[in-house]
Amino acid sequence: MNITSLAVALALLPCSMAGLAMGLATGKAADATARQPEASGKISSTLLLGLALTESCAIYGFVTALIIAFTMA
Repeated sequence: MNITSLAVALALLPCSMAGLAMGLATGKAADATARQPEASGKISSTLLLGLALTESCAIYGFVTALIIAFTMA
């Protein structure tokens, strides 16, 4: 196994974890909206901010993996 392959796999780890985190956050937001429908505006705005931060982490991991794959290979 090449060390570059291992580095790319580790750099892509945040991408897979971001998908899991987004699913959990969306489920919790849906649950919170079902419990308190009057707070749905505040819940959705907080959810969107959290999802944007999570997605940026996934993008950084993906870009890092691409940089490693094309410069080290």
